[in-house]
Amino acid sequence: MNAQDDVRGAMLAAVPSLRAFAISLCGDVDRANDLVQETLLRAWSHLDSFEPGTNMSAWLFTILRNHFRTEYRKRRREVEDADGGYAERLTAREEQTAHIEFNELREGLMKLSPDQREALILVGASGFSYEEAAKICNCAVGTIKSRVNRARLRLAETLGVENVPDMTNEPDPPIAASGGREE
Repeated sequence: MNAQDDVRGAMLAAVPSLRAFAISLCGDVDRANDLVQETLLRAWSHLDSFEPGTNMSAWLFTILRNHFRTEYRKRRREVEDADGGYAERLTAREEQTAHIEFNELREGLMKLSPDQREALILVGASGFSYEEAAKICNCAVGTIKSRVNRARLRLAETLGVENVPDMTNEPDPPIAASGGREE
């Protein structure tokens, strides 16, 4: 295998995590897929700016985040289902409990501020350390810890979960996703 194959493999391995992060940012699967595709295209075309030996996933997440913010600024005047009329017409069968719980979680995440949601997804679901998340978000580690803790508390309140411990002094939170991410 040559270096280009290694880079391609690392990029492809990051796709599921990138996709999950993109969905958490925009709440729309199609837009998330577009974000991931654009992220990979941008990364590939700017591969010379990647420093070998550094964290490929963090680099890709940073590209995705920056692209999302650029698109968000362009689209912030667009309104999608502002009155919730479309969402109210959707129905679910009783056997779709897991799907309903997932939707409640997604809705709870969307009620968080963008900074809190981003920090919680990076640290809690994507498995990045506080330090890596701080680098991706271009802020201090303490800021990330604060955002994650506030997001956890607000999400727990939104979902009706009681007795959530304060984890601001923890070295790194446990990974909530399926076993963590791979480097």
